[in-house]
Amino acid sequence: MEQTPYTIQGAACLVIGNGRLGSLLAHKLQVLGAHVTVSARSAQDFAKIATAGLPALDTRKLAGALRQFDLIFNTVPAPVLGSAELADVSPQGLIIDLASLPGGVAADALPPDGCRILHALSLPGRVAPLSAARAVRDTVLTMLEEEGVL
Repeated sequence: MEQTPYTIQGAACLVIGNGRLGSLLAHKLQVLGAHVTVSARSAQDFAKIATAGLPALDTRKLAGALRQFDLIFNTVPAPVLGSAELADVSPQGLIIDLASLPGGVAADALPPDGCRILHALSLPGRVAPLSAARAVRDTVLTMLEEEGVL
């Protein structure tokens, strides 16, 4: 909130990635009154996003679709925001990169003048390691149960 002149309520937010962090973040932003869109790549993730009642974008096709967002949260630990994608971000936009290293913003990509990028790489694991560890454990257990291993 210190980084923007507006509140989350009513803000147009994009969450890139629908994994553990992305899906939880999208839900929390929605509860706070944000207008949330989630980007993903797999049919399974698109189905989960639709079930949550949220609009979706294809992460592979973000170029030309980002100007509408006030806040962009990246949770994908791979460069998904390159020069073509950043060229379309609003000059007043804020990108918050929460992914693990290397993060989602390409090292050579420059945002438009005025647009800011906050590199908070691996933030959940650094500020809440016990909660992050529990989330990883729960995800691994769920995956093993789905595969019939447990």
